[in-house]
Amino acid sequence: MECHEVNLNDIVLLKCSLADFRKIVKEIGLDIRGKTFNLDMGFDSKSNRKIVWNFGMKPNIPENIRNRDKSKPKKGRPRYFNKKIYDGRFSVERTFGWEDAYRGLVIRYDRKSANYRGKKLLAYSLINLRYFCGKSQ
Repeated sequence: MECHEVNLNDIVLLKCSLADFRKIVKEIGLDIRGKTFNLDMGFDSKSNRKIVWNFGMKPNIPENIRNRDKSKPKKGRPRYFNKKIYDGRFSVERTFGWEDAYRGLVIRYDRKSANYRGKKLLAYSLINLRYFCGKSQ
């Protein structure tokens, strides 16, 4: 795995990140061919869709209409987008947002991974407790 400078955007790192992802998936013996790969609107470009497609996965990216000429009809076949699968991404992102409310998890202070994991489990327990008791943030 490579290290990159901090100021690079995720969009620039997609290709090398997927290469690292492929190594991990191969190591654990998972088959990703034909699986759906969710990305947000910022990744909507022909090159990014091709990168994901070349890795054997289906890119599930909502179209970013800001840079498109709406007066002309789009050429080519319609892009694949499954809204139901994409909507599941929101619950994951929301959970990560809730996790950021716990300072000890945002900046990792623990040296032992067991302590960090314990804090993570405690945070998720509190998140679930808050959710199931009906109290929102």
